[in-house]
Amino acid sequence: MCALVACSQEPAPAIAPTLDTVLAGGLVFTGDDSEPVLADVGIVGDRIVAIGDLRERAALQRIDLGGLAVAPGFIDIHSHAVRGNANDGIFRWPDAENLIRQGVTTAIGGPDGSSPLPITATFDALREQPASVNFGTFVGHGSVRALVVGEDDRVPTTQELEAMRQQVAAAMQEGAFGLSSGLIYAPGRFAATEEVVELAKVAADYGGIYISHMREEGLDVLKSVAETIRIGEEGGLPTQITHHKIVGAPMWGKSTETLRLVDEAVERGVDVSIDQYPYTASSTSLTILFPGWSLDGGRDALLQRIRDPAQHEELRKEIVYRIEVDRGGNDPANVVLANCSFDRSLNGLNLSQILQSREIAVAKDAAAELLMELVVAGNCSAVFHAIDEADVRNIMRHPRTMIASDGGVEDPSERVPHPRNYGSFARVLGHYVREQGVLPLHTAVHKMTRLPADRLGLDDRGRISVDAIADIVVFDPATVIDHSTFAEPHQYAEGMHYVFVAGTAVLERGSMTGARPGRLLRSGDYRNR
Repeated sequence: MCALVACSQEPAPAIAPTLDTVLAGGLVFTGDDSEPVLADVGIVGDRIVAIGDLRERAALQRIDLGGLAVAPGFIDIHSHAVRGNANDGIFRWPDAENLIRQGVTTAIGGPDGSSPLPITATFDALREQPASVNFGTFVGHGSVRALVVGEDDRVPTTQELEAMRQQVAAAMQEGAFGLSSGLIYAPGRFAATEEVVELAKVAADYGGIYISHMREEGLDVLKSVAETIRIGEEGGLPTQITHHKIVGAPMWGKSTETLRLVDEAVERGVDVSIDQYPYTASSTSLTILFPGWSLDGGRDALLQRIRDPAQHEELRKEIVYRIEVDRGGNDPANVVLANCSFDRSLNGLNLSQILQSREIAVAKDAAAELLMELVVAGNCSAVFHAIDEADVRNIMRHPRTMIASDGGVEDPSERVPHPRNYGSFARVLGHYVREQGVLPLHTAVHKMTRLPADRLGLDDRGRISVDAIADIVVFDPATVIDHSTFAEPHQYAEGMHYVFVAGTAVLERGSMTGARPGRLLRSGDYRNR
């Protein structure tokens, strides 16, 4: 029976649900380029559900952080976590410890015009073997062109262009976040700007972005920046200069002009952005030093040209030129072999050291001959020291620049890879923020979190806010640092205490937990809600 007094009473206040985890007393960086605040962060399941003073809230676990930094998990918008070899990268090392120890919780693959086709094959493989980090991808223009046109330097037919459009549309429907290009690499380099614009329009129809390894990063870098802007402008979609750098001493200092081109484009309404890794060396295949004409038709055609005396001589001259003014840094010692699958003993040696070991005088002509020999033997990846520190800092400070690695998933192995694989994000936080004062800490965090998240439309990641996915890192601003070097790259970054992916601890008190809660990120899941 309802008593009159009881019926007139206000309902009892609801009891707040118990939190799974409270990160207590941390210096919270929300990701939006603002100063941090001292607060607690409450997690239930895979979501952040409360921020503020949570001392009175019940929790299954409460972690006292004592003022450590709390930030959104870092998003690597240019990642080679998935390589061409299905037994490499994230499939070989699904714990991705080199990423986790930098604070990376999301890797976006398919860069430089190269991606799996169909991309669902990679999604299916990662579903069967989950990783510690989230994964999304772009669709690669070069991969699409290779599938439809092949490795030849020619204009696609009308039917082939339509087939490429269909491939891009299919990939976007499968979940790609946009179109990537590698216009410095074959077969992407054989495409006219107009071809890329047409495919960019398809990505635009699905709300995607265009992200480009530009046609040139050395002598013609200004023309390449203009082309990247043009593709975004005519394609009707956001456009991004990926791993922006200025290569070769003749062009050092030109970042002031490339950034001016970006600013002018933004002023007239073009949505242009940049990403960057924080090093003065690049890394890619040795064929980056070969002229485009030599790559027409693929590897077999290249080998025939190398064996032909007349073409061999022309190749030698052009390779020497590129050693002098481009990625060779005007010294064969600046080209260091990272991975020669046909002869692991060469890994870590530069061209000068190899010539000296053969008792050959060190000269650019001899280095060019050696490069052709190595490519014939099976080709190698290499590290190229040809970037100036002043340009790195200038690009880093630009408000539209976000941090990326251009690295992948690595673990101690026979390779001697670029240290960016192990250190990019920690290097920015430790070296460039704490030691050099190039950026404020909150700005650096913004460039690793909210900026790339917003670029991709990931509205529930890259931020510490209620209802956001609990991808969270906890680090010590006083100790975070990279340890990986060019000579000894297989060294993990230091300073991360906790890393949570979707609310699950992957790194706990500085130790890997073995958890693999990484999720597959598809553009449509964000586009359609």
